Amino acid sequence: MKIVSLLPAATEIVYALGLGDDLVGVTDECDFPADAVTKPVVSHSALAQGRPLTSREIDAAVRQKMGERQPLYRLDIDLIRREQPDVILTQDLCRVCAVPAGHVEQALAQLGLSEATKVVSLDPSTLGEVVDQIEIVGSLLGASERAAELATQLRARIASAKQTAVRLPTVNVFCLEWAEPPFAAGHWVPEMVEAVGATNLLGAKGEPSRTVTHREIRDASPEVLIYMPCGYYLEEAEVEGVRVIEHPEIADTPAVRNHNAFAVDATSFFSRPGPRIVDGLEILAWAVHPEAYSEPPAGSITRF
Repeated sequence: MKIVSLLPAATEIVYALGLGDDLVGVTDECDFPADAVTKPVVSHSALAQGRPLTSREIDAAVRQKMGERQPLYRLDIDLIRREQPDVILTQDLCRVCAVPAGHVEQALAQLGLSEATKVVSLDPSTLGEVVDQIEIVGSLLGASERAAELATQLRARIASAKQTAVRLPTVNVFCLEWAEPPFAAGHWVPEMVEAVGATNLLGAKGEPSRTVTHREIRDASPEVLIYMPCGYYLEEAEVEGVRVIEHPEIADTPAVRNHNAFAVDATSFFSRPGPRIVDGLEILAWAVHPEAYSEPPAGSITRF
């Protein structure tokens, strides 16, 4: 079976199911596991490449593209025509994250591949759905047994984290998904916060991330603040996180005053709804209750 993944999380799922050899195309953001970077790139970011951009610059560039109705990603139509994949995995959850399923279907229609290629949109909004989609993909790709085994393992780890949290005091936690403008993390993140015995502030379970003001963050009085900028690895999050906590209203929160503000490797453990989201849950658990959970691996989280 020939598989094209237009989503880093989907690429991780395919590899976790032992089907990496079947991948004939990935995105320029697919970098885990390491073998993913050896695959042909079928989807490229349309944003200007070069020096690293700040969150404000990225937001401005994305808004400009969307305002001009320009695509945020470029599909390699020639590669798709040449490979004629059986399945293309993509999403409709966020236009900023990957090529929407509708655009893929239009491209296939132009190539005359609409009947031969199945387009599957992976759009989880909750922690449970993140795990469920592994079984959905496994069934689609003929790896149901491996998918069920992996999903069972992940659900067991989630259940273990929740069981530990039952006996712990609640803590007010704010997860900041973007710095400029500030976004409160949504989708599966609020549920992750609740799973580790905390009260999620400002974001809503299963709902998209939303813009908030610095005043709203201050008034919410988070005891723990997690900076998890979508698409950032830890080193990038650390650099921008320093500026985040220096903002006068953020600096006035209990989290910053008590040195309970953190930056995390969001790309690996929070932004991508794949198997490593459960690693993210365990990282978050330690940040909220370090006395009750194991310290996460080096390179995944930094305390300010």
